Amino acid sequence: MALLETRNLTRRFGGLLAVNELSFSVEAGAIHGLIGPNGAGKTTTFNVISGFYAPTSGQVFYQGQDISGQKTAAIAARGLVRTFQGTTLVTPFTVFENVLLGCHLQARASLVAGVLGSDRAKRRAATEKTERILEFFHLTDRREETAGNLPHGLQRALGMAVAMAADPKLLLLDEPFTGMNPEETRQMMELVRRLRDDGVTILLVEHDMQAVMGLCERITVMNFGSLLAEGTPEEIRGNPEVVRAYLGAADFGLDALMAEDGHAA
Repeated sequence: MALLETRNLTRRFGGLLAVNELSFSVEAGAIHGLIGPNGAGKTTTFNVISGFYAPTSGQVFYQGQDISGQKTAAIAARGLVRTFQGTTLVTPFTVFENVLLGCHLQARASLVAGVLGSDRAKRRAATEKTERILEFFHLTDRREETAGNLPHGLQRALGMAVAMAADPKLLLLDEPFTGMNPEETRQMMELVRRLRDDGVTILLVEHDMQAVMGLCERITVMNFGSLLAEGTPEEIRGNPEVVRAYLGAADFGLDALMAEDGHAA
C-alpha cells in the first residue's frame, strides 16, 4: 500500500519549471531513494511534499488523504516529517536539550513552561521520551555535550533524533550522508535501517550512490524536474538514461560514479 503518492506534481517559480508533472509513490515500510543530478528538482519536491511550498498544480496524497498545500505544521502533525541538508540544531544547547525541545514542540507545550517545570507531567513525559530517543541513536553518553561541539556525523544523527521527537510515520531525509567520512556513512546507514525496522518509512534524497544502492529497495530518478526512471537498485544501476544524466555518456555504469566519489563499488 502506498503511504505517499504524488500525482502530476508541478511547481513553478516564475518562468522556472522546477518540478514537472512528477508522479511516484512510496510504499509503507520502505526505504525509498529520490535521486538525480544537481538541479534535478529533488529538494523542491521535498519542500512541496512537506508543505514548505504549495504545488502549482498536481496533488500529494499521504495515507490516502490529499495534503496538497497544507501547512508544514499540519503535515508534520500527521506524521510526515523532514530533515534538511544543513543541520537545524540549536548549537549552544546540549544534545539532551535539543531532543527535549523537539519533544516539547511536538507536544505543543509551552517551551517556557517546560523549562521552568510549571507543567511537570508534560515535562516528565518529554524527558522520558528524550531518554528513549537518545538511547536509540546511541547518543546517551553525549547527552551533556553541546550540539555545536559534536563531530559532523553525530550532528546529523542528532538532527534525526530531533525529527524522531515528532513521532514520524514517514521521514524525509534530505542528503543525510553529506560531508561524512566512510565510517560515519556506515553508522548512519545502520541508523536508517534501524529506523525502518522500528516502523518508520524512509524517503531520502542523496548523492552518495553507494549509500543509495546499499539502503534503498526502490529508487525514483529525476532529471530537469521530471521523472526519468524508477526501479530497484539493480535496474537503476544499469539504466543507460540514468547513467547519461549523471555522467553525460552511457558507456559506464553507476559503479563508475561511485568510484569517482571515492567509494568502493
